[in-house]
Amino acid sequence: MEVILVPPIAFVIYLALSAILSGFGKILAGKSSTSALKTSTYASGEEQLTSHAMPGYRTFFVMALFFAILHLGVLMLGSSNLAPMAGVYLIGLILALIALILG
Repeated sequence: MEVILVPPIAFVIYLALSAILSGFGKILAGKSSTSALKTSTYASGEEQLTSHAMPGYRTFFVMALFFAILHLGVLMLGSSNLAPMAGVYLIGLILALIALILG
């Protein structure tokens, strides 16, 4: 029974089960027909804007950096022992996050 835990054999078994499940789903799905509603974009029931918006990436990068600092900081604090240096690191982490928030 442990032979199915060997990675190549487990992959082949997983691939076969996925193919069977996909084929079963195709049988249950039924026929599809092309219509204008299927090819149009969904805008949650609202009219599409006639002008294209050009959002910047500044807010995205600020948020991404915020969460990267937060998660990596907590990971570093969680993997350290409770030494006084961890408190200094935590204060630096808080200051970095405040600097990001205030912009």
